[in-house]
Amino acid sequence: MKWLAVLPQQCILLTTCLLMALEAVPIDIDKTKVKGEGHVEGEKVENPDTGLYYDEYLRQVIDVLETDKHFREKLQTADIEEIKSGKLSRELDLVSHHVRTRLDELKRQEVARLRMLIKAKMDSVQDTGIDHQALLKQFEHLNHQNPDKFEPKDLDMLIKAATSDLENYDKTRHEEFKKYEMMKEHERREYLKTLDEEKRQREESKFEEMKKKHGDHPKVHHPGSKDQLKEVWEEADGLDPNEFDPKTFFKLHDVNNDGFLDEQELEALFTKELEKVYDPKNEEDDMVEMEEERLRMREHVMNEVDINKDRLVTLEEFLRATEKKEFLEPDSWETLDQQQLFTEDELKEFESHISQQEDELRKKAEDLQKQKEELQRQHDQLQAQKQELQQVVKQMEQKKLQQGNPPAGPAGELKFQPPGEHKVGDAPKHPAGGDQPLPPGHVQEPAARTDQVHP
Repeated sequence: MKWLAVLPQQCILLTTCLLMALEAVPIDIDKTKVKGEGHVEGEKVENPDTGLYYDEYLRQVIDVLETDKHFREKLQTADIEEIKSGKLSRELDLVSHHVRTRLDELKRQEVARLRMLIKAKMDSVQDTGIDHQALLKQFEHLNHQNPDKFEPKDLDMLIKAATSDLENYDKTRHEEFKKYEMMKEHERREYLKTLDEEKRQREESKFEEMKKKHGDHPKVHHPGSKDQLKEVWEEADGLDPNEFDPKTFFKLHDVNNDGFLDEQELEALFTKELEKVYDPKNEEDDMVEMEEERLRMREHVMNEVDINKDRLVTLEEFLRATEKKEFLEPDSWETLDQQQLFTEDELKEFESHISQQEDELRKKAEDLQKQKEELQRQHDQLQAQKQELQQVVKQMEQKKLQQGNPPAGPAGELKFQPPGEHKVGDAPKHPAGGDQPLPPGHVQEPAARTDQVHP
């Protein structure tokens, strides 16, 4: 069965591959070295993350649909156009009730997750009155008009959204790599500005020496050519180069035995070529550039071999490519160090954009500093007012003491007792002695005078 094969670092498959997924291994593992460890029937292999923000939802939908026998059979016989056109989505009406119920539950969970993300985003900017229904429209991988039911339209939207997102992923990767290279050059030039003439010349000489050292590497074979594949056959597979057979080579490197070479299986074939140019131990070799080189090699082979553009290479397509003249007599392959990755005008535009961003950040920092200073000023002012108030209260208490008035309490109230009032605990004692207080309403008789004479 055709199933998911998505590259963890590059995520470049069409949705057709998402629904025709090929089980694969990470690209940093050379599949050509995997011998005697073929795909075990029924073995569950974890697929790498697609990089899509709805990756988990996509996987769960695929897993649930795979449990329905009718849909699985339709998927096996469907061609690429049927999947893209939405014809396959209409088969959803025929799946079992249990599957539809599970799909409904998955959609409700996804809608709830998106609403939570929307709320978190709005809370971060302290917005109120959130219209979740309107904001859900920005997510194109599900039908927001019916948040409780998974319908054929949902499957169709999921396929089309993932198709578009993954088709554009390579383009985005190339753009990010170009920015990375321009940033490296920008930082290098900025660093040189901080040096005196002597140190600057030393740095320039070191830079040129490293470039020369990086470019001094063995010849890189054209990706997908007979020379390149024979090198893998001999060095990675340990086979006699004189016995090279394309059909055997295809089956050997179809690691999961699904009848296709997916993009990860293709990229593993370029490891030997990349090792000629890049070594993680060398200061002059950039591993980010190595992954860009790998990506470009894979794209080139796909463009040459993948006839129906489904990003999967069949045995027939592979054998047909080996019959072409380019397979036997390919053009030389230019590595990244032999290409101009950007122009001076592009670098200037990039630096201008960076400068603009830095100005904006500087302005925000200045505004925040002003706000901090203003808050500090207000705090100091309140502290000064508090101290003045405390000083005034203290002076008033001292003045009252000097005038013979009772001191004031903590809140400024006067501490005195009107006549006839007693403090709590100073109740008149019982005439018979002891500590018992007099009963209510009882008037204590005046104490007998000691100077009175009794008859």
